[in-house]
Amino acid sequence: MFKIVKDSDKSIRLRCQKVELPLSEEDKKTLTKMVDYLKKSQDEEYASKHGIRAGVGLAAPQIGLQKQMLAIYYDNGQQIVEYALVNPRIISSSVKMCYLQSGEGCLSVDKDVKGYVYRPYKIRVRAYDFLTDQDIEIVARGYDAIVLQHEIDHLAGVLYYDHIDKQNPFRILDNSVAI
Repeated sequence: MFKIVKDSDKSIRLRCQKVELPLSEEDKKTLTKMVDYLKKSQDEEYASKHGIRAGVGLAAPQIGLQKQMLAIYYDNGQQIVEYALVNPRIISSSVKMCYLQSGEGCLSVDKDVKGYVYRPYKIRVRAYDFLTDQDIEIVARGYDAIVLQHEIDHLAGVLYYDHIDKQNPFRILDNSVAI
């Protein structure tokens, strides 16, 4: 299991480096372990026994690596969403915004930071996916888009609470979609 880097650590704010392809054996092992961590974190018995919090996404800087790699794993109610992305880039995003009504959380942030995090409702991402061993393009909407953007933010040293309006954390943007 990984030791999760907390938001008090300066390294979490660093920009990550692009990863050389083809992947090294070490990077392959790391990505496999990242996906496995997320799966195990969602198993209540395992998480409780090992004192870990459930997560749906994990970026390399959260485990102390300044590399553009991230893992995502969760059931969105229709299918299992599972990626091990390398060098992901958002290539387009909608004008329409969305937010999680319950607020966002993060494995690297122990305190509960209240407020809405607005993100584009629809995004298009290009990346290499280790799990399928190919370059892919993902079109994500709503919750799926929020998760991807949250993890991609980590690669630029950005945390979710950086997006919360400090003056009015629960301000509702016109025409935004609550999820």
